Amino acid sequence: MNAKEVLKILYGHGFSQVSQKGSHLKLSKDGKKVIVPMHGTKDIPVGTLKSIEKQSGVKLR
Repeated sequence: MNAKEVLKILYGHGFSQVSQKGSHLKLSKDGKKVIVPMHGTKDIPVGTLKSIEKQSGVKLR
């Protein structure tokens, strides 16, 4: 799963972009903050996906 697919899911759950620093995008919703690494079409590692799920409360897989 790449960053574009993750962002589509998170935006669909109401997250919005707060800022971006380099290749890392910061999203937030209701006080929850999530950092998504943007590295083109490269797949995001499983551990990072689990961390994004934990931070956001959204099931990605």
